[in-house]
Amino acid sequence: MRRVLLIVGAVVAVRAASAALGAQIVVSTPADVQVQLGDLFLADGRYVDAQEAYRRALGADDAALSVRAGSGLVLALLRTGAFQEAFDVSSGLGSRHPTSMAVRGDALWSMGRFEEAEASYEAALAVDSRQPRARHGRARSLAARNRLADALTDAHEALRLNPREAEFHHTLAAIHERLRHFDEAARALASYIDLLPDKDRSEKAGWARAEIRFLESFKGRVPFDIDMPPAGGVWTMPIRIRGDKVTVAGKVNGGSQEFLLDTGAERTVISLEVARRRGVLPITSMQTAGVGGVGLRGLEVGRIDTLEIGGLKIRNVPCLIKNPPLGGLPAREPESFSPLALGLSMRIDYERRQLTIGRSLEPADYTDELPLRMYRLAFVRGTVNGSLAATFVVDTGGELISISDATAGQIRPATPFRRIPLRVYGTSGWDKDAFLMPDVDLEFSTIRFTRIPVVVLNLRAPSALLGFQLGGIVGHRFLSKYRVTIDMNRSVVGLESAH
Repeated sequence: MRRVLLIVGAVVAVRAASAALGAQIVVSTPADVQVQLGDLFLADGRYVDAQEAYRRALGADDAALSVRAGSGLVLALLRTGAFQEAFDVSSGLGSRHPTSMAVRGDALWSMGRFEEAEASYEAALAVDSRQPRARHGRARSLAARNRLADALTDAHEALRLNPREAEFHHTLAAIHERLRHFDEAARALASYIDLLPDKDRSEKAGWARAEIRFLESFKGRVPFDIDMPPAGGVWTMPIRIRGDKVTVAGKVNGGSQEFLLDTGAERTVISLEVARRRGVLPITSMQTAGVGGVGLRGLEVGRIDTLEIGGLKIRNVPCLIKNPPLGGLPAREPESFSPLALGLSMRIDYERRQLTIGRSLEPADYTDELPLRMYRLAFVRGTVNGSLAATFVVDTGGELISISDATAGQIRPATPFRRIPLRVYGTSGWDKDAFLMPDVDLEFSTIRFTRIPVVVLNLRAPSALLGFQLGGIVGHRFLSKYRVTIDMNRSVVGLESAH
């Protein structure tokens, strides 16, 4: 108690001195006090103040104190979405302490470098199996590899070791939701809200409360209640290809509806018109993000009583309702559907125009096999210009191969090039900053593209929502050259040459 009072007294003293005598007094404050200030600011949600305090302690003579300041700075930077800077700071921690290794894992995760993050968490746990942040990181990694039961075990252990970390409760809620444990997910989110700074007014708390209302609306119902599959264990149905879009026939509450096959959507999406016509009532609003200038976008969320896609029939399906709708687009926003959002694997044969969906699929003789990470959306790893690792969304609803503006900013072109502006629109409206970048090299396992033009998109809003930097998107023009399998159970994206 005396130590807490001393720290609080230091905060008050530093603020008063700073106001009266200027910043020089703050700079001269001992490094250990700066770290303690940073810890207090971080706990209070004052992330910019925390960053400044930690920075002032980075050069401390005490190496352990400097590492502690660096670890705190990384966490404070991650809270404000400064992923690249957090990664850069974590690279200089240079410590074999399990806490710094776990924080390094979080920084790697924030850059979409999932395999390296997993290795960092495992290294931390090898030194100290009771390291809560490493346990949490491994839980998140296991969930992304669809090992949900193991992820749940690690998430609970992280919370046992540190029950006051709000982020850990949020991850636990996400795992429960994927396991269809909606009641448990709602309770975990309530704990998350209770631990948030300024919980009564913060935007994060508001969105979490909306999600709780949505989860609780399923009481007495089985979410994603799927009928038994046919004798072969899978559902197979025809698809249509119109330009660079794949569509499939379905029904919403008994009414016929065409859907865009869109693995870039984390939920089934319907328009306001279809919702009204088919009796899908809004429950609350949730935060979404996509390509376009709107960035983060609040949309209504509801429940489809019965969704049918070909012979596949599912009851109690969460859905997004495009309300408010976007204006000024060249076409109406389509209804979209992703088997992955239902927890199902899929195989799309572009040549035969056929879609296969199932809880499990027979493995095939893949030309290339890419490790899959499923974190709200499906991701694979790519390499840009030979050395820059980046994470790409596998998006059957997208058209081109694109990279994010953050990724483009890390590329040093061999020769200057002229930015060619493009008119690109997505789920969040027009991306007025989009442009074409020529002569980019891309690799996905053994698949190589040399000196191709790629579209550069503003993906900052979806990156912020996901909590890591998106490298880009692979869409129809890449995927349609293959028979594509997205196998949730084996955590792979399998590509078979169509010819």
